[in-house]
Amino acid sequence: MSIDFKFKEEIFSLEKLQLPSRYYYFNDQENYVKLLCIGEGIFPKDKIRTRISLENSNAIITTESATKIYPSKNEFGINSININLQNSNLEFINDELILFKDAKLLQLLKIKADESSTFFYGDILSHGRSYENFDFTVMSAKNSFYCEDELEYLEKYNVNGFGLQDYIKDNKSENNIFAKLYLKTHNNEYFLDNLKESSNQSFSYTSKKKMIIGVISANNMSKLKKKVLSIWSLYRLNLEKKEFNLGKQ
Repeated sequence: MSIDFKFKEEIFSLEKLQLPSRYYYFNDQENYVKLLCIGEGIFPKDKIRTRISLENSNAIITTESATKIYPSKNEFGINSININLQNSNLEFINDELILFKDAKLLQLLKIKADESSTFFYGDILSHGRSYENFDFTVMSAKNSFYCEDELEYLEKYNVNGFGLQDYIKDNKSENNIFAKLYLKTHNNEYFLDNLKESSNQSFSYTSKKKMIIGVISANNMSKLKKKVLSIWSLYRLNLEKKEFNLGKQ
């Protein structure tokens, strides 16, 4: 199950498509792609592969709805995303991951960007279905970000539901859903100052200051998504772009 597409000089081309992966492409205002799966989500042994290439182009990518991860006794469901940017800008706004009780997920994300490229990428982790509370077995991730062909940031982690339950309990926090944001702008220092001025304090540079990473949290999904979209609006303002409606309200 995979999808592979590219934009070159703002022109869209589909390189590969294997069901149940599907997409909608719109270009009324900007290049805009909604990714979707005609199945019910990611099951054990599923391997979802997404490859995106931009060359001298701009694109907004989002998911059609939340990604559901189904229970597993042994095997992981795998979600692999590979993005290559050349003199381009990518804005990738994911809906939430919903890991069902006993679910196992492996996420592999790789973004490669040259010096002139910019990106905004966001992931959201929910607590599961409405009657669950981080009851999944494990989520493993390897997220790699390359700037100018050099590894800028590598993130590897394994998190289990019980660990998140204990973390929230120990910190006595009502905020139990999280979003992780990864950004590269033309002026990271200026943009980080803007984030702090707008009361977004949980952001910092990567080691070589070529990227900004941050975590935000909330006590319900509506509030969290509003926070993500507000930061995305700042990002677009920084690029002198108008606000964009994802058409999900």
